[in-house]
Parts: sequence; C-alpha cells; structure tokens
Amino acid sequence: MKNFRLFPKRFGFIPHIFLVYLVIPLYQVNNEVGVKAVIGYGLLLLFFISYRQCYQPIRLREFYAWLSIQVAVTIAFVVFNDPYSIFLAFYTSNFIGWINDKKQFKGTWIVFASIILVCAGWILFQHGISSFTSLLPFLVVIILSPYGIRHMNERMELKNQLNEANEQIKTLIKQEERVRIARDLHDTLGHTLSLITLQSQVIQRVASDPEKVKMEAKGIEQTSRSALQQVRELVSDMRVSTIEEELAHMEQILGAATIEFQCNAMDMPTELSPLQQNIAGMCLREASTNIVKHSKASACSVTVKKDTAGLIIRIHDNGTGIADRPWGNGLKGMSERLSLIEGEMEVESELGTAITISIPIVVKTKEGAIAL
Repeated sequence: MKNFRLFPKRFGFIPHIFLVYLVIPLYQVNNEVGVKAVIGYGLLLLFFISYRQCYQPIRLREFYAWLSIQVAVTIAFVVFNDPYSIFLAFYTSNFIGWINDKKQFKGTWIVFASIILVCAGWILFQHGISSFTSLLPFLVVIILSPYGIRHMNERMELKNQLNEANEQIKTLIKQEERVRIARDLHDTLGHTLSLITLQSQVIQRVASDPEKVKMEAKGIEQTSRSALQQVRELVSDMRVSTIEEELAHMEQILGAATIEFQCNAMDMPTELSPLQQNIAGMCLREASTNIVKHSKASACSVTVKKDTAGLIIRIHDNGTGIADRPWGNGLKGMSERLSLIEGEMEVESELGTAITISIPIVVKTKEGAIAL
C-alpha cells in the first residue's frame, strides 16, 4: 500500500483536476433513492475505475474496453438521469486524443462523434430546444477536443524528441571536442616533443664539445617553454598558428633531424582567414612531424603559391614514401581539418612522398565575397 498511487506520478495533478466533471452526475445520483441510487453509485464507481485504468500502462485492447465502458456509462446517465451528464464525455474525448496511430484515431473519433451526435439528438427530442441550445457549445468542444489533445500531445512529443536531440548534440559536441583536443595535442605537443628528442640526441653526439652542449641545452629549454605555452593556449582555446610560423617551426625541426629544408614561399597570401591560417599551419606541423618520424628522408621542400584554385601548398620529401599503406591518424586529421574550410589534400608516393594541399581563397568586394 505504501507504493500505491491513484494515478501515475508523471501525469502530476491533471488527472485529479479532471475529477471535477463527476460532480454533476454525483449530485444527480444523490437526489435518487432506492435501487436507482445504488445503480447510479455503481455506474459512477465503474466510470471512475475506467478513468483511472486509462492512465495506466495497458494494452490497446484493454484501453478500448475501458473507453467503451466510459461511453456506455455516459449514455446511461444521459438517457436515464440528466442531459448535463454528457459532460462525462470529456473524459473519453481526452483519452481518444492519446491514440497514436492516425488510422485508429480517425476511426475511433468517427464512432465517438457519432455517439455524441445521437446523444445530442436524444437531448433535443426529450428535453427541448432550450437544453439542447445551452449544451450545444459543450457538445462541439467534446467532439473536436480529441484533435486538440492529439495536436498538443504531438507537440509535446516533438518537444521531447527535440530535447533528446539536443542532448545527443551536446554529447556529440563533447566527443568532437575531445577529438579536437587529441588532434591538437598530437599536432602541437607531438611536434615539440619530437624536436626535444632530436635536440637531446644532438647533445649526446656532441657531448665532448661543452659549447655545443650548452647551445643545444638552451634550445631544449626554449622548446620546452614553447611546449608549456602551447598547452596553456590549447586549454584556453586561444592558439592560432600561421603559415609563416609553421614554416619556421618546420625548418627548425627538420634542421634538428639533419634533413635539408628548402622553402619557396614568395607569394604568401594575406587573404586567408584566421581559421584557414590555423588549419594550414597545423597541416604543415603534422607533415613535418611525419617526415621526421617515418620518412627516413634527407631532404624536404615546401612550395607555397596561389593559382586559380586558391592557395596551393606542396610538401615533398625524398624518403621511403607511404606506398599503399593506409593513412594514419595524422593524415586523416589533416584531411578532416581541411574539409572544415572546403580544402582538399592529395598524397602521392613517387620518389618519396608529396602532399598537395588546396585551400580556396575568398576575396571580399563591395558587392560581397567571391572565391578565387
């Protein structure tokens, strides 16, 4: 009994408020005596049970059975008691609006509306035009309210689905943010830590030369400070990398790995947005890290130019190439980043590895913006 509830908790107080419609038939039954009063109380009790059961999680067949009981009790009260007992039909009209299947709803509503119209004809025939006229607005509401209830339930369902979709979007955003942070850690700290490793190896090779050791140790200190700054900027989401900066970093890390570096970037674009600059710079950083780690190259060249397709960056090394190997996380990350700015990437593996990055350039004019 401790867990007993008259109506499910999720419906709140609304089922209790609807009980007010039982006042009229209850008042009429109180004026009866004898067998008629007993039958009246029994029918009201049966109606109340059917009302409660319709709020419970039951099968569709049982739902229709309880609705049929409600309609039968309503007809009995209208015919043998008082025309205003037609208000009991508000209960049934509310539950009909809950039927999800459109075909079943329409069929049930037609049957229900027909019964109400028959009751309306009975009221007009038995009680005259005055009673019929006074009840006519309520009869119209009773007949049409299933559509109103159905529409309200559909809007509530859509709202719930929208809330669920928003929660899923939030979850996906969090997942995407984790992926972004992982990518940024890979592209930034991976590059910097690789540089520190190379500088440490240089120190081991020149251990007999104190001056060179001191110089390389100072370079390691500067690199580690740079890594710390990168972490701070990454956490605050304020890090912006430019093509010029990453070309300088690329020269630094390739030089530490004793890889000859040649850069041809005479036509550096100024039309790129900060986002385009950042993504292009991160791609250069990832490419340089891959060359140092995997290519076994002795030389690398970078060409930056503009043409009718926009900005073209070509990175070529004379290493072992990737042949038919599948792309790793680095190349996949570059491609995914470029897709955010409608950029493209091609990878060739002849005489080493060549990565060609294309980024559209948008030029603003008085009339609007056009892409080169």
